[in-house]
Amino acid sequence: MRLTDILHPDCVKVPLVAANKQAAINALVDLLAETRGISDADELKNAVWQRETTRTTGIGHGIAIPHGKSAGVGELCMAIARTAEPLEFKAIDGKPVDLILLLVSPQDQTGPHIQALARISRMLTDDAFRSALKAAETGEQAYQLIVDHEAKAAV
Repeated sequence: MRLTDILHPDCVKVPLVAANKQAAINALVDLLAETRGISDADELKNAVWQRETTRTTGIGHGIAIPHGKSAGVGELCMAIARTAEPLEFKAIDGKPVDLILLLVSPQDQTGPHIQALARISRMLTDDAFRSALKAAETGEQAYQLIVDHEAKAAV
């Protein structure tokens, strides 16, 4: 699986203006609802927020990977945002977050969901890629960085 199989260019928001992490998560769920046909955005917001309150998805280096499953999601999909201003996310390193990768799936897709989380984590271990993604000035530029990174990884 490639991330570009589940991430569409219109699901990358740069910059995302949000007052806090819940507003940022809600904005990304709304973006997926508009572009990917999520049938019940409120249910998905609750699922993602429930997961977030259980344990932070702020993984360090200014990155958060909120995720959740919902009956209203037809297929595994994701949205990405670079925030206009860093947000408090209670990340494991105590630093604010400015890059959010939201992953959502149907309730019965545990395997693909975990595979996608692993793929995202591996991609973000590359310091140069992570810095470039955070420096992207548009959603199109951020999406192209991911396309290029996956092309290099496939070689």
